[in-house]
Amino acid sequence: MNDPANAGHSSSSLLDGLGKWIPARFRSDVPVVPVVRLSGVIGAVTPLRPGMTLASVAKLLDRAFATRNAKAVALAINSPGGSPVQSRLIYLRIRALAAEKKLPVIAFVEDVAASGGYMIACAADEIYCDPSSIVGSIGVVGGSFGFQELIKKIGVERRLYTAGEHKAQLDPFLPEDPGDVARVKALQQEIHALFISLVKDSRGARLKGEESKLFSGEYWAGGTSVALGLSDAIGDLRAVLREKFGDKVRTPVIAPSTGLLSGLMRKSSGAGAEASLDGLAALPDQLISALETRAIWAKYGF
Repeated sequence: MNDPANAGHSSSSLLDGLGKWIPARFRSDVPVVPVVRLSGVIGAVTPLRPGMTLASVAKLLDRAFATRNAKAVALAINSPGGSPVQSRLIYLRIRALAAEKKLPVIAFVEDVAASGGYMIACAADEIYCDPSSIVGSIGVVGGSFGFQELIKKIGVERRLYTAGEHKAQLDPFLPEDPGDVARVKALQQEIHALFISLVKDSRGARLKGEESKLFSGEYWAGGTSVALGLSDAIGDLRAVLREKFGDKVRTPVIAPSTGLLSGLMRKSSGAGAEASLDGLAALPDQLISALETRAIWAKYGF
């Protein structure tokens, strides 16, 4: 007679043996931590300035948090900041998905997580960085140029018509108005206060430095950011995830779709003489955007 216990053991052994031949991505016993890369200046997008916005990363985040057998979601961050609105929208989307899917989020800072880039990193439950990473810059900055003397020298007369007392504030072709500057500074203080509140909510008791230092807009190398509580530890993505989830952990990078349809749509969007003319007309603005992007990265030594 067949022993039921032995039969069960044989079936289990058979399944275990077959499991070795099943690709890791289809096995429930292999932990998965999808990786979303969040790179670049945050905000407006032009062909020469591929910025990061909620619209550009939302589908990637959705796919990451919907990954089968996911044990966590990893964020690989490399951003010098940009739009405070887009930074916060991305932060909120990550936190909402983490709560919905009940998954921890782990951020890994590459070169830079500064300003809005650090705001996004704060969406993670833990932040790891390299000793040479640049972290922080919790502040708000804005600037312009004054061309009023230049147009006088070249014989250009400024003609401006507005409805609304402050509609032309900070016009670069008019002398600077102290009242305009005061209003802009008040706006910056309001946005800065929101940023500070977000960091405090995220990092909590882990923050160790004086507020006057932490929130001054200063930035630090990775080791100092850990000492100040802005980051949790020094570590790279592969090593940390293997330590947390085992050597067999899979870390698929959630990349934008590159299917045939999306490729055709990208090609059709730029096809034709009209599109070419539009591109030429927009070239000056795109060059300025590219220079602005270069300047933002250069601020942190890149």
